[in-house]
Amino acid sequence: MKRKLIEVALPLETINRESAREKSIRHGHPSTLHLWWARRPLAAARAVLFAQLVDDPSSRPNEFPTEDSQRAERERLHKIIEGLVVWENIRDERVLAEARAEIMKSCDGSPPPILDPFAGGGSIPLEAQRLGLEAHASDLNPVAVLINKALIEIPPKFRDQPPVFPGLGEAQIRTWRGAEGLAADVRAYGAWMRDEAEKRIGHIYPKATLSDGKHATVIAWIWARTVNCPNPACGIEMPLVRSWWLGKKKGKEAYVVPSIVRDPLHPSGLRAAFEIGHDKSQAPTASNDGTVARNGAMCVSCDAAVDLKYIRAEGQSGRIGQQLMAVVAEGYRQRTYLAPGDVQAEAARVDRPADLPHGEIPEQALGFRVRAYGMDRYSDLFTNRQLTALVTLSDLVGEARDLVLRDGLAAGRTPGEPLEGGGTGAIAYADAVATYLGFIVSRLTDYQSSITTWASNPQMEILRNIFARQAIPMTWDFAEGNPFAESSGSLVKMTAAVANALERLNGSGQSVVSQDDAASRSLAAVLSTDPPYYDNIGYSDLSDFFYVWLRRSLRPIYPRLLSTMLVPKAEELVANPFRHEGQEGARIFFESGFQRVFARARDVANSQFPNTVYYAFKQSDTSEAGTSSSGWETLLEGMVRGGWAITATWPMRTEGSGRMRDVGSNALASSIVLALRPRPTEAPTTDRRSFISALQAELPDALRKLQQGAIAPVDLPQAAIGPGMAVFSRYAKVLEPDGSQMTVRSALARINEILDQVLSEQEGDFDSTTRFAIAWYRQHGYNTGPFGDADNLARARNTSVERMDRDEILTSRAGKVTLIKPSNTSTGYDLLADEHISTWEILHHTIRILETEGVPAAGAFLATGQSRPDGAVDPDLVKELAFLLFSVAEKNGWTKDAISFNTVAQSWGDVVDASKAAPTPHQQGEFDFPEEDD
Repeated sequence: MKRKLIEVALPLETINRESAREKSIRHGHPSTLHLWWARRPLAAARAVLFAQLVDDPSSRPNEFPTEDSQRAERERLHKIIEGLVVWENIRDERVLAEARAEIMKSCDGSPPPILDPFAGGGSIPLEAQRLGLEAHASDLNPVAVLINKALIEIPPKFRDQPPVFPGLGEAQIRTWRGAEGLAADVRAYGAWMRDEAEKRIGHIYPKATLSDGKHATVIAWIWARTVNCPNPACGIEMPLVRSWWLGKKKGKEAYVVPSIVRDPLHPSGLRAAFEIGHDKSQAPTASNDGTVARNGAMCVSCDAAVDLKYIRAEGQSGRIGQQLMAVVAEGYRQRTYLAPGDVQAEAARVDRPADLPHGEIPEQALGFRVRAYGMDRYSDLFTNRQLTALVTLSDLVGEARDLVLRDGLAAGRTPGEPLEGGGTGAIAYADAVATYLGFIVSRLTDYQSSITTWASNPQMEILRNIFARQAIPMTWDFAEGNPFAESSGSLVKMTAAVANALERLNGSGQSVVSQDDAASRSLAAVLSTDPPYYDNIGYSDLSDFFYVWLRRSLRPIYPRLLSTMLVPKAEELVANPFRHEGQEGARIFFESGFQRVFARARDVANSQFPNTVYYAFKQSDTSEAGTSSSGWETLLEGMVRGGWAITATWPMRTEGSGRMRDVGSNALASSIVLALRPRPTEAPTTDRRSFISALQAELPDALRKLQQGAIAPVDLPQAAIGPGMAVFSRYAKVLEPDGSQMTVRSALARINEILDQVLSEQEGDFDSTTRFAIAWYRQHGYNTGPFGDADNLARARNTSVERMDRDEILTSRAGKVTLIKPSNTSTGYDLLADEHISTWEILHHTIRILETEGVPAAGAFLATGQSRPDGAVDPDLVKELAFLLFSVAEKNGWTKDAISFNTVAQSWGDVVDASKAAPTPHQQGEFDFPEEDD
């Protein structure tokens, strides 16, 4: 059985860096096709798929007989991954061809199909397709199924075809590559939908009149929900406002200024009125910003405190109203904020349309807050004007489909079968375009709802969509966007997002998407999947928000897929206590379902390839033994007891450079990727002593490979679980001295003990000065300690405090000894002239140079050291020392030190590359010419 690259080493830091960077990429990213929650980064999915199929060089000893040759080949493969994960390379055929060639080589020309039975947002199947693999995606949730069809199943059917919109194909002399023709039609028919909708309902979205009498397009209307003040002496319709701020850009501040005016039409005789303020000195502060806090509200007229219980009761009785507070209009290179007027307020008073999508919001669901305020149906989350727009646009999806079919037939395409029936002709093409148009309307609902708010932050003043997090929260003031504007939340923006994502899809290869319960899948394929995360996200309840509108638009195209009124929920593999009689019932349901899925997967597993599973878990337990994740341990326990051998674990962090906040907190990475193989049925049983002996024999070599690879010290403890669990899970059972079966928690404790032991034993690899400095650092860090202790420690390591003082390793003054910090090392240090060079010095000078001058300068410094004739500078030892010191710093809570050691270790590959590119340094004697003979 060949070991695969993922089971030995990954360029983890590069993968994590590109995964984090991907979050800031919106233009053309597949995630903009349609929202899904907790979607895996494409970079991570691409790298993991490549690494689980490509052989590690140690599996090919005939080609790579030595450790050095294996390391060189591993580095070459890592370079391929490092190019593969860069977002800009997703359509670079040279990069993709190189990766595909490696996969074919390791799979003897016949790579296995890839299955994701929890396909969700489709990252893994999409990247499998991009790598030329046969991708199979399934999910119980019809919204997820539609997203996957739109990503990997529809584009290949119409690959390289020109658009059918009249005149569009002829207007451009070009070849239509991949899904570009399909995307062009989505843009064209999306624009037609917008124009047609504006003809029908544009009058209910009037322009704003500016102070100079000119008219401007409105971007958004800012509304406040209202309830009648319960104070009998007041009774005003009081606005419920989270914040009065509209814009916080420096020098362009804008905010709402409330006042109370007489109104004989209101029973109280008074009403709230609103103006726009710009004077920063009068702007709202933390003490007076808004009227609603966590525990209640305050009346702007009488200052009465109003309990949230009263507001909820008013909502459940249908007595929460709304009042226009401000109008946001397009200005010259900025937003123009206007006080509300009668024309704008009156335009929003439209009748509730008929034929609304049905769907009850669950009484209890993860992350839902709105039912407490009387919003019982999904249609209650929209204003009447918003419902009018969405109903109009939903109807236009069907009309646009008829136009596409007519134009396709006119362009000479044969009718064929519908898309859901597997067709590829004009009917199927019309269905395909309509699918993406339906996505445009569905995406619009995330911005065109009374839960949508206005972002007033200095960076941007835009609509903030509902699902900024995985919940439907209650909002007090809300922003109603103009779908016919050209700013955030508009039809123009939604159409561009869908079309831009579509045109960049690979659109080739065999791909199959189906609606299935994960436990029912039995396809003999290699698994790569991102299953639900226990109780973190209620996917089915959340996706009903989109489903009711997708069903209204697309049910004629997908009668089977969209046959249910709401998304199926009974079999959804989420630990939902509201659905399974409390926390314990939810836990049992989730764990038993999870085990069924992976037991079934094991029955058909391909033993030639590892399967990969992504997992993240927030729940943690704290005890005297430290902090651990019971969910993480439950997952590992279930895998081991389910007959799987865990061969690798890799922390995938997608939160950018701020991740060092986890130093000292024992926090899990944002997700873990496990590599699994089916454990042989004849696997032996062993005892605790033999298990620990096997760990001691195998873990040191595995750790050395991890350190040599592109992995950061902060990730080493999590990555070390992989080879440790590979030992533990190869046995059917590991028995404790009392005859009980060893638990995963106990095994993890043993693995951590060996990790600490191995790191400590690595001290023997270093020179005497470095061994002293490590021991002293472990006791004192960069703080001061007694000379006597230092002297004894130095003598035991065959060195002296005096010499290390002269060599500027430490300072020894007045009976006190202190190690010199990297930032305090001498900038005039002469690496070639130093007679007592140490790995400690090399590391500390490198940290200083890296932090002050950057990678090229650090590489030049390393190159100078490697040019010494005595070979005193070993780059591998320098990196090894950084790992060791990170471990010491992290255990002692020395966060700043840990960051420095982690940074230099994770940058080490770049520093080494820079050292190879640096000019070769020379000693002066090399330039002396021999004297001529007399």
